[in-house]
Amino acid sequence: MEQLIRLETGLFVKRDGTWNRLGAGTSLDSLLAQPLDEVRRLLEREANAVDAPAEPKALAPIESQEVWAAGVTYKRSLAARAEEAVSPDPYERVYTAGRPELFFKATASRVRGPGDVINIRSDSTWDVPEPELGVVLGAEGEVLGYTLGNDMSARDIEGENPLYLPQTKIYRACCSLGPTVLVTDEPVEGRLALWCRIRRGSREVFRGDVSTSRLRRPIAELVAYLRRANDIPPMTVLLTGTGIVPPDEFACEEGDLIEIGAEEIGVLRNPAVRVT
Repeated sequence: MEQLIRLETGLFVKRDGTWNRLGAGTSLDSLLAQPLDEVRRLLEREANAVDAPAEPKALAPIESQEVWAAGVTYKRSLAARAEEAVSPDPYERVYTAGRPELFFKATASRVRGPGDVINIRSDSTWDVPEPELGVVLGAEGEVLGYTLGNDMSARDIEGENPLYLPQTKIYRACCSLGPTVLVTDEPVEGRLALWCRIRRGSREVFRGDVSTSRLRRPIAELVAYLRRANDIPPMTVLLTGTGIVPPDEFACEEGDLIEIGAEEIGVLRNPAVRVT
């Protein structure tokens, strides 16, 4: 397994605790536009061992692509969406339906990286993070790697009417990704442990965790539906849904620090800011 890290000073690969830097002319777009086998060959051939970077700013693992998302893929997400809705019926049906819920989440300009602020809507009173496993896809839909994502959502807006989903999900700084891309041939959907922690000042106000083994649908199925009659740019990120949902009485506040982690990928940290 290797971790691909996009820093302000360039692209780095971390393997077995050793840092390796790729050539200055290598972009994330150009690297991950290749098939996975070619990506591995490039990493072996062009990555040179270096000392650990001196803490430069980490950037989101996205440059010009799209972020899509799947919903109601965990039982906990089904319960939460049903609880917030005027009618729970659409969510109950999609959980067991042949076709999954897929929706557009963000352009690259709406995505933030580790340490950047992530926004909560000023016209909402019930905003929550949705910690998710993100799948990085190649030109033919092949899985190139895995990252962490925060699909910020305004639950009260969607609860009024499911047709408000775009306003619930898509706005300025509505998504964060990072801190690394885990490049591996091994499937992770059945064994990865995700956790989320929210701090408010010196207090921890929420903590939750889930195993990706509880995903209702295989990642390959979600990818196949995403690509039906739909062209996606190389390096598109597909968020696979959340199994970590704060209790109904919880809502994010400005200044909250949201942390999402997985041992093999790292920790994605973002402070929340209310945006008009």
